[in-house]
Amino acid sequence: MTGADVVVRVLADEGVEVLFGYSGGAILPVYDAVFRHNAEHGNGDGRDAMPLVVPANEQGAGFMASGYARASGKVGVVVVTSGPGATNTVTPVRDAMADSIPMVVICGQVPTASLGSDAFQEAPVSNIMGACAKHVFLVTDPGQLEATVRTAFEIARSGRPGPVVVDIPKDVQNAKLSYDGNCRLPIPGYRARLRAVEQARLGDDACAAFFAALAQARRPLIYAGGGVIAGAAAPALRAFVDAFGVPVTTTLMGLGGFDTTHPLALHMLGMHGTAYANYAVEDCDFLLALGARFDDRVAGAPGKFAPCARFIAQIDIDPAEVGKVKRVHWHHVGPLAAALERLTAHGRAHGTRLSLADWQAHVARLKRDHAMNYDRASPLVQPQAVIEAINRITQGRAIVGTGVGQHQMWAAQYFDFRAPRQWLTSGSMGTMGFGLPAAIGAQFARPDALVIDIDGDGSIRMNLGELETVTTCGLPLKVVLLNNGGDGMVRQWQKLYFGQRFAGSDKSLRRKDFVKAAEADGFEWVRRLADKAALESTISEFLAFDGPAFLEVMIDPEAGVYPMVGPGASYAQMVTGDFIAAREGDSTVMEAAPVDSMF
Repeated sequence: MTGADVVVRVLADEGVEVLFGYSGGAILPVYDAVFRHNAEHGNGDGRDAMPLVVPANEQGAGFMASGYARASGKVGVVVVTSGPGATNTVTPVRDAMADSIPMVVICGQVPTASLGSDAFQEAPVSNIMGACAKHVFLVTDPGQLEATVRTAFEIARSGRPGPVVVDIPKDVQNAKLSYDGNCRLPIPGYRARLRAVEQARLGDDACAAFFAALAQARRPLIYAGGGVIAGAAAPALRAFVDAFGVPVTTTLMGLGGFDTTHPLALHMLGMHGTAYANYAVEDCDFLLALGARFDDRVAGAPGKFAPCARFIAQIDIDPAEVGKVKRVHWHHVGPLAAALERLTAHGRAHGTRLSLADWQAHVARLKRDHAMNYDRASPLVQPQAVIEAINRITQGRAIVGTGVGQHQMWAAQYFDFRAPRQWLTSGSMGTMGFGLPAAIGAQFARPDALVIDIDGDGSIRMNLGELETVTTCGLPLKVVLLNNGGDGMVRQWQKLYFGQRFAGSDKSLRRKDFVKAAEADGFEWVRRLADKAALESTISEFLAFDGPAFLEVMIDPEAGVYPMVGPGASYAQMVTGDFIAAREGDSTVMEAAPVDSMF
């Protein structure tokens, strides 16, 4: 076998179902091996074939692999060429690393003899990616190729997931090799640390200490992050809540980790979280952080976060996250699902009963009195109304991907998420252009599911070329473009903090006709909606269409995202806007903040 054949054989052995990538000279041996593999396995049911999805550019491939991984829980795979092919995947790699998404990126590279010579389409991938990925391999010994690719998958999916990059010179791809079928690299340090974390179990003393503190609490709250989803801990979380009745709020990345329609669900907390979730954080006296890292969009002022919490507990797979931002009183490093199951079993075995009726009633009042709301009387189409209409029809069962900006926050706030892996968004990096390609990847992961990309006119421009990928692949993807003629979130910050000087964020003079663009790329169902009266009927038709559909909605350009907690502000200083009721004595106006704390 050639090295390229070995790469493809490992991909098949690892259960890879689809590849995303763009070809080029330095990766042609692998592409040829993929072609031959699919020709051999494409007969019959074709289950062993690995379709190759070719995007408009490599960044799109990276986000497609990320969307695939986020929707499926499996490792997404990208195959790109050297130089610009590799560097175009830097942003998706960093995005996946920041959100703990398992990916393997296979890059072609110039021959080993040419490394460091500034050869055509050479880039120092190891140096560039080393700061962005979970790990990077440069394979210069052909004999290590098989073990390296297989180990890349092991590292990507284990522990705290993340992207792994394998840089393969062209001569290594062409080398003649034997196939072992089982070999892996000797990485004893990583495996020992991983084994220690994965085998960590809560002892009786730790469980007793946890419940001793919980028993003294009158207002306990669970703060659940993306680790609940990455760690497949949603059933364990639900069992814990059913057993002890503790309310739950989630981060942006944790949406779907707990059914947002559950009576004890408070939806999302943070800078643009629900007012009632943020008020509950203000009121709680016990906080349990699960797979969450107290990031600046949740705890922008760590010293003021959960100010009444006398006890903070934290469970995470990554020891680096424990106590990093907020000092905790009790912690456990290990698999989240196992820890929650152990706590639930311990509490039940010891007859733990919490008297939380008053707290639960308080939470219900918060949800009633400070519910999400917007300008329902406006003659203009409100973006929140669009999300609500889609949500009513889909009943919180759709897979939703987004770009980044106001549309992202509206989608997070107004959609219901009944289960994990329904919500795909660039959380930590906030990468515009993420939504469309990520939704494409999700549709490949879940071909029978309804997948919707909620996008903005600024964000979708970044990867608009991927509309063609949707129709080329015959995907039934639904694209909703909320067009407010500009970079809405930036405009909102400029309005609040920069004296309404809209530098670079006003796109109203741009000439892009998104409807014509979608038609040119082969969408058969394309509409532009500006009439509020036609909202329900148009969205019903849009979602019912059997195939790819594109809906541009001309929304109120002045619509803002509220609530909002300004940079460096506490939840008590949250601004709820004109349509969400604030608690008496809390902020109704935005306070100024230093410019350097803005983003």
